[in-house]
Amino acid sequence: MYFRDRTHAGQELAAALSKYQKEKDTLVLALPRGGVPVAFEVAEQLKLPLDVLLVRKLGVPGQREFAMGAIAEDNILYINRDVVDLLDIPSPLIESVIKQETQELNRRRQLYRHDRPAPNFDDKTIILIDDGLATGATMHAAVNALKKTNASRLIIAIPVGSLRTCKELEELADELICLHTPEPFDGVGRWYGDFSQTSDEEVERLLMQNRIQKNSCMD
Repeated sequence: MYFRDRTHAGQELAAALSKYQKEKDTLVLALPRGGVPVAFEVAEQLKLPLDVLLVRKLGVPGQREFAMGAIAEDNILYINRDVVDLLDIPSPLIESVIKQETQELNRRRQLYRHDRPAPNFDDKTIILIDDGLATGATMHAAVNALKKTNASRLIIAIPVGSLRTCKELEELADELICLHTPEPFDGVGRWYGDFSQTSDEEVERLLMQNRIQKNSCMD
């Protein structure tokens, strides 16, 4: 175990990102739901705004925690062909999972944003955070989505991840910070004392809390 919970992981990650404290035109971007409590602590300690990038993992049918790909906002699709070919997953089954997860992504968009627009990434430094990296499918989709924007710099920051996945994603970002790359990896949850599921209510509360604090600092 490296972290008591996601809050502790965020505090440790914030220390590693201290050079970005109060950095102008920098946005902390979380992958919900589990990445939000981690990113909230980073945003709080570095005095930066927080938002979410909506991404949904495409789980293998019957093994939903095993990712065969992911979708992100703006119809971004990432398919891990190695997994699909290895398990011989037929296209109609993939399409069914995509449809189901697209519905969930749209539900979360309304729940987390309400009538607020998606954040403006133009000329921004983006610190993209999740609670860990296993296959990296959701992070790949997130990175692909951000590559379509005018963000000026992309930093991937994670508490713990598979060494292989970190090396893959390091090639796609301007900087990758991972506090721990244990081998064998055996899944993200192994390295947390408390890895209980993050609720929609907690995501909403943390996003609101960050906005309130950000607005109070501007007054």
